[in-house]
Amino acid sequence: MRMPDNNESTDPIIIESTLHEWVMDKVDTWGDYYEQNYAQKHQEYYRLWRGIWAAEDKTRQAERSQIIAPALQQAVESNVAEIEEATFGRGNFFDIKDNMGDTETEDIGFLRNKLHEDFAAAKVRRDISECLLNSAVFGSGVGEVVLEEINEMKPATESVMGGAMEAVGVNISKRTIVRLRPILPQNFRIDPTATNVDEALGCAIDEFVGTHIVEQLQESGVYRDGYIGTANDDFNIEADQDLTIYQDDKTRLTKYYGLVPRHLLEEEMEDSSLITEEDKESYYIEACVIIANKGTILKAEPSPFMMQDRPIVAFPWDVVPSRFWGRGVCEKGYNSQKALDAELRARIDALALTVHPMLAMDATRIPRGTKPEIRAGKLLLTNGDPREIINPFNFGNVSQITFAQAQALQTMVQQSTGAVDSSGVGGQINGEATAAGISMSLGAIIKRHKRTLINFQESFLIPFVSKAAWRYMQYEPELYPVSDYKFNATSTLGIIAREYEVSQLVQLLQTMGKDTPYYPIMLKSIVDNMNVSNREELIGLIEEAAQPNPEAQKAQQEAQQSELAFQASQTAALNMQAKESEMRAHKLHEEALAVPKETEIAHMKAVTTNLQAGDKDDKEFERRMRVSEGILKEREVQLKERVAAQPPAPNVAENALMERLPPVDPVGPTEEAYDQ
Repeated sequence: MRMPDNNESTDPIIIESTLHEWVMDKVDTWGDYYEQNYAQKHQEYYRLWRGIWAAEDKTRQAERSQIIAPALQQAVESNVAEIEEATFGRGNFFDIKDNMGDTETEDIGFLRNKLHEDFAAAKVRRDISECLLNSAVFGSGVGEVVLEEINEMKPATESVMGGAMEAVGVNISKRTIVRLRPILPQNFRIDPTATNVDEALGCAIDEFVGTHIVEQLQESGVYRDGYIGTANDDFNIEADQDLTIYQDDKTRLTKYYGLVPRHLLEEEMEDSSLITEEDKESYYIEACVIIANKGTILKAEPSPFMMQDRPIVAFPWDVVPSRFWGRGVCEKGYNSQKALDAELRARIDALALTVHPMLAMDATRIPRGTKPEIRAGKLLLTNGDPREIINPFNFGNVSQITFAQAQALQTMVQQSTGAVDSSGVGGQINGEATAAGISMSLGAIIKRHKRTLINFQESFLIPFVSKAAWRYMQYEPELYPVSDYKFNATSTLGIIAREYEVSQLVQLLQTMGKDTPYYPIMLKSIVDNMNVSNREELIGLIEEAAQPNPEAQKAQQEAQQSELAFQASQTAALNMQAKESEMRAHKLHEEALAVPKETEIAHMKAVTTNLQAGDKDDKEFERRMRVSEGILKEREVQLKERVAAQPPAPNVAENALMERLPPVDPVGPTEEAYDQ
């Protein structure tokens, strides 16, 4: 298969067309696809949300009432308010992360504060809220990231007349700011085969703008000079299709962001050097093309953004698989809302037949030309007795079951959309259910809101903040440091989720004592979830109270040191006493070892006492020796038995054992013992 040359067109219908014809053919084709599949549904969703009646919204041909129940309006506002509160409820709605190796965080703090300041000046929060509302009503929220050059004015003073006086005035400086423009679905065109902006061939914004805006941009050099012509009326792209069309001083502006054939872009560009060598090797090139009144090109150039991204952010309220257009709150509650409107309109039509007075009359007995109207003071002429000719008539009474049916249908709207009001969901969130039933009901609702919140953050909020930061880095490098930053959303819980969490934290706090270390943390969490004006002040007081007093902390440390010193002195004293007892036991042990020797000496002394030389005394000496040896052996045996009977013990115990032994007679047996 032969690949087309770079200068050849691959479009089977348009061959060798101009750039504006190629772009407008894509835009018109995508617009027809939207008109055939989504336009009528989105218009009806818009009317139901606004409460505007239209003849095509009738549920039956004979319907006369035009009332629209506010259930779907309440569901849209409740869901949008919940997501807004979760996103902006704590002020700063995003944070910045630096790369892993960077330890300096000053640039992060400066960039975060500067972005919040510029977003507040550009009223970005208001525009994000409008995109959220569009997503809830139509199913998808779309916004355009717009660069705008403004004159920033600051009050200042200047010295004049050599410093003798000061002049008060204003310093004016030009700078670029980033804004977010909400785009209605009837003004947005995208490739039907794409599910998001980045993977589409291209996307376009087709809308009416004031002619003076185009002329001012031509004067400033943003757009090309030339005659832009007059816009033709197109009811399908009007912002509010229920109003009379305004036809004067407006221009149809088509902004295309996406891929275009490179050779067509080169033919239209005045300076082809803007196309890089790398882009010259490809057939398609990312470009920005702006066309006025479907025929005049005001701008055609390669993507001017350094990240080559498209200045469009979009997200679906609820994802429809393989589709760009999502499923919003109005689509979820559409059938229940239509049934509720039919019920209310049928009841009102029936009331017209039962409440207002009617008369049944005999037409043959009424004078000709009489108008039988019913009003106060009306005189009815009859030919005969009026009681026989005129009779009050009604069609019966309206059934009371319609009240219960209307209530059930309103509950169905809440169930389909996830909205909660004072009436609750099926009686499970008001006072008719247990705590477990309330937790289960609120848990299911919070999960649905959390699902939408995460989808909004990842598909819309973070991409917008990233694109805005890139443009500030590109066009305001002296104010914004250029680096690779990672943005993440710092959204919190919504009102319903916060109230539910606070109730759980309060119940958990009741199980703790005030002296526990977890009590200040739980109290801080409760205050942080409360929507009070002085929340930061209360959190600061809690943190200050949780921190220990320096004087009390110092006194506590001194008391701990004193207690440790006292314990150390007690331990030292006990060690000294143990050592002293050990030494005393050693001494007694040595003394006990010396007792047998002293006893033997005393024995020898006793044996030899009062003895003289001779056979008789020699025999007496031998007798005394045998007796004393027997006594010594007996006492030695007794001593060994006593020592063996005692268990092994430390020196202190041995000392005590030695003290309990009977004293040993150092003199030896007396004379009476020898005689015995």
